[in-house]
Amino acid sequence: MLKVINPKAAAADVGSEDIYASIAGGPPERFGTVTRELHRLRDWLLSHSVDSFAMEFTGVYWIALFEVLEKTSIRVCLVNGAHVKTLPGRKTDVADCMWLAELHSHGLLRPGFVPPPAIRRLRDYMRLRENHVAQGSTCLLQAQKALELMNIKVHDVISDLAGVSGQKMIRAILEGEKRPEVLIALCDPRILERKRQRLLDALEGTWAEQHLFALKQAWQGWEFSRRLMLDCDREIERILPTLPKSPQLPDGQTGGEPSRGKRPSKNSPQIEGLHQQLLTLLPGRDPTLILGIGDQSLMQLISEVGTDLGAFATKYRFTSWLGLAPGKQNSGKQKKNRSRKGGRAGQIFRVLAQTVGRAKDSALAGFYRRIRAQRGGLVANKALARKLAEFYYDAMTKGMRYVEAGLEKGEQRYREQATKKLEALSRKFGYRLVKESDPIPAT
Repeated sequence: MLKVINPKAAAADVGSEDIYASIAGGPPERFGTVTRELHRLRDWLLSHSVDSFAMEFTGVYWIALFEVLEKTSIRVCLVNGAHVKTLPGRKTDVADCMWLAELHSHGLLRPGFVPPPAIRRLRDYMRLRENHVAQGSTCLLQAQKALELMNIKVHDVISDLAGVSGQKMIRAILEGEKRPEVLIALCDPRILERKRQRLLDALEGTWAEQHLFALKQAWQGWEFSRRLMLDCDREIERILPTLPKSPQLPDGQTGGEPSRGKRPSKNSPQIEGLHQQLLTLLPGRDPTLILGIGDQSLMQLISEVGTDLGAFATKYRFTSWLGLAPGKQNSGKQKKNRSRKGGRAGQIFRVLAQTVGRAKDSALAGFYRRIRAQRGGLVANKALARKLAEFYYDAMTKGMRYVEAGLEKGEQRYREQATKKLEALSRKFGYRLVKESDPIPAT
């Protein structure tokens, strides 16, 4: 019989319409999910002197209850449902809360990481903004399809249909202009210097009425998504000064001089002085020095993990939480390699790894290509994402500055490390490592 560590520990099974709560595995109590019922559950827990409350964070049903209990003295423990399933016992809808409460009273549940309220507010805006960016990309693809159906090959000549020249031509087409000579006059002179004749040929289309209508609707959808994205930028700009700052670095660690920032992409937030505002939140730290991390990706990471990584004792725990650490589950002759799937933060590092892996003169790109040749692209992407996450952790916790060594120095360092390993292995088995250029000693 396991010892009860906390008899005042409670837990709940949260659904869309019902919430079943139990204290230390006792008989469950049923509550609704409307706001009045959430307050009744809060009062019920406080009346029973509950000091710790656990629930699974699956879906979005737990968020409203979490925000209500967060304002009380009750410590809310969000639990990964996969961890509970690995423990033997009851697992039904009604008895789930009793089983969860019993495990919680025995101290068998591990709380998950939850950012502070201000960071969660930024996360909501950032995720909403990413949805608008994705919707705008879909509308842009639909516009390209409508042009293709009219045999108008503008998107094959101009690299970015949503650029300044592309937008001017599309708006002119929607206003009724069909003459190629008039349309190309709206383009940037640098495009006409190299692609004038190709652009004239590409603008000779069929101009079918139904496809023009499809182009109009797709373009309106893209413009609408852009407006929504800019509205999110204004809200993000408003709450940025209210975000908590990173804790001060230990004595002797200053992080060096801040960088000037990197060139923003076309979907970057339109916020004045964004780079300096982010560095203000991270005194003595500058993760944008890491290859691949710009202001937009840094703000995405802050919205997911916050400005303080103190919840992760080491960078190995941080990468494990991101789902980037190799998992090993060995039992006897059975050997499994399973790692945590990770959430959005881990996916951000994976996307950054795809960009960094395509770099030319970079030690990280050389590391990616070396792993890809041995283990494949998926393993290489995960390995590089983990390395970027470790650099990010060191920058956020210790103020360490990333310095790009270059591809040649990176490969030279790899050769030196590999040579040392070979020499140590040869000495272990009684051999001596000899270069091909060295003369073979006489026996």
